[in-house]
Amino acid sequence: MGETNHVKFPQEVIDEYAALGVDLPALFSAGDLGTRMGVEIKEAAADRVVGTMPVEGNTQPYGLLHGGASAVLAETLGSVGSMLHGGTNKIAVGVDLNCTHHRGVRSGLVTGVATPVHRGRSTATYEIVITDEQDRRVCTARLTCLLRDVNPSDEARVRG
Repeated sequence: MGETNHVKFPQEVIDEYAALGVDLPALFSAGDLGTRMGVEIKEAAADRVVGTMPVEGNTQPYGLLHGGASAVLAETLGSVGSMLHGGTNKIAVGVDLNCTHHRGVRSGLVTGVATPVHRGRSTATYEIVITDEQDRRVCTARLTCLLRDVNPSDEARVRG
């Protein structure tokens, strides 16, 4: 996700993951897709995740922000919140994503803010509001993640 070293995590979360030898910024990235799309997480906690993405490079043929790009930003932010809610013994896996696109954007940066709708033991649901630089709503999304137990192959990928 670009500059993941600038992500603001709560100190207790940093400490919890550091004790396990986990690189928290690397863990909470969108991987190769997010990097290619310019997604950057700015703030991350179980109760609020904020990230940005440039419109440039993420447009459809009409020159507007691609709806799939908004979906990538939304799923990334909601997944980070779900992972933080689940803690070190859970993996968040997206099982449902829906997006309503309200307006087109041709340039600039969009910002997404994910807040929890439901945080349970086995699922977490986040609402993600994506706005343009004039604070106009571009997209409203909802993501539900299954929180499943970490298994040894997951741990090898995260810590490896």
